[in-house]
Amino acid sequence: MKAFLYPCRTVFLLFFTGHCIVVAQNESIGEQASDSKILHSFLVTGPDTLLVEENGLVSWRCRGGSRDGFALGNGNFVIAWKNEVLELTRQNKVKFRYRLGNGNREIGSVCPLPNGNFLITELGAKPRLLEVGRDGKISVQFPLKPETDNAHMQTRMARKNADGNYWVPHLLAHSVKEYNIEGEVLRRIRTDLEELGGRAAKNWPFTAIELGNGNLLVGCTLGNKVVEFSPDDGKVVWKVGNNKVGGLIKDACGVQRLENGNTVIASYRAGRNGPKMIEVDAAGKVVWEFKSEKIRAVHHFQVLTTNGKKEPGALK
Repeated sequence: MKAFLYPCRTVFLLFFTGHCIVVAQNESIGEQASDSKILHSFLVTGPDTLLVEENGLVSWRCRGGSRDGFALGNGNFVIAWKNEVLELTRQNKVKFRYRLGNGNREIGSVCPLPNGNFLITELGAKPRLLEVGRDGKISVQFPLKPETDNAHMQTRMARKNADGNYWVPHLLAHSVKEYNIEGEVLRRIRTDLEELGGRAAKNWPFTAIELGNGNLLVGCTLGNKVVEFSPDDGKVVWKVGNNKVGGLIKDACGVQRLENGNTVIASYRAGRNGPKMIEVDAAGKVVWEFKSEKIRAVHHFQVLTTNGKKEPGALK
């Protein structure tokens, strides 16, 4: 696969705010490789938190150790860390803060909602899902049912669906559960199906995203695969694993379906030299890779543009 490399114009101007490092230089962070000359801009969360432009340069950076995050339509960013969620301007001024509730151990995810609220999950003795307004008021909250006391493994990327319910992945339960606003479990999508290798495959669901066709796209972490399910019957309608991509998936965490039907996958354990993110087409062919020795790992991400065109729904 051909690599497109970009030179680095570096002006060393770093300054610190109370929470973040502002990057005021054009820093080359990695390379995008594609025979089809695909280029993306994307937000990365994980040990490093930053925005990568299509030319491979960093245009914004914040402190690492983040779990989840989005670029917002107002130009700000909402980022979740273990103990708090912040909405930040590009100058890293704090516009919103939510702190972890008493008695819990960590925050799992954050997602902006059309009504302006943020969907947040907490893990710990009292795992819960919340909708929090920018005024700090909680409009929705209910207990989650992860089937484990291991707080760190209770849940990850929860998202609201078109019916106004919530898809919540529960890793060690090998299940994505749909909750209604009262906290009732309406249905359960199993990731330990025999055709996926059963429980031995460790298909722990990490990200669960409802697609435009109503299906559910799930990143299956140590199972090293991404699966699209029909939620009505829980059947597999599409999947991609290492047998298709030559072993490039190493801990499938973040996933995103693009407008063209391709799927982008983050490999959290890619290591120093492996591609941190790959894009596959419907046949499972790898059509794009992102490599970086400077980014330690990609936990989750948000692809914002493809060859200069915004991805629909990318900016909430």
